[in-house]
Amino acid sequence: MQIIANGLTTVATHELLPFILNYIKEERVDRILIGMPKQMNNRDSENAKRIRPFAVALKRQLPDMPVEFVDERFTSVLAHRAMLEAGLKKKDRQNKALADEVSATIILQSYMESRR
Repeated sequence: MQIIANGLTTVATHELLPFILNYIKEERVDRILIGMPKQMNNRDSENAKRIRPFAVALKRQLPDMPVEFVDERFTSVLAHRAMLEAGLKKKDRQNKALADEVSATIILQSYMESRR
């Protein structure tokens, strides 16, 4: 059996926690992966300051749910390359929500492949 990741949707940051809580009520979820922005030297990037408090809030709401950080370096580059190879027009490739969705799919697929 092969499992393939696919995009769900892009959610505004201020709506993310309620979205996840509602999604978990409707769907079976084994764990939550959070992309962690890293620098080339493996240190947290500036954006990590925003990610870690969100993860804490998520764990407070879902104390029994495994939450894991996943290195998200290069996923934006890979997402734009995938969109280019898929033949998307320049305007579509500039859609940040679409790029984020493709990046998240790459993160999830990479995670699943690493667990085989």
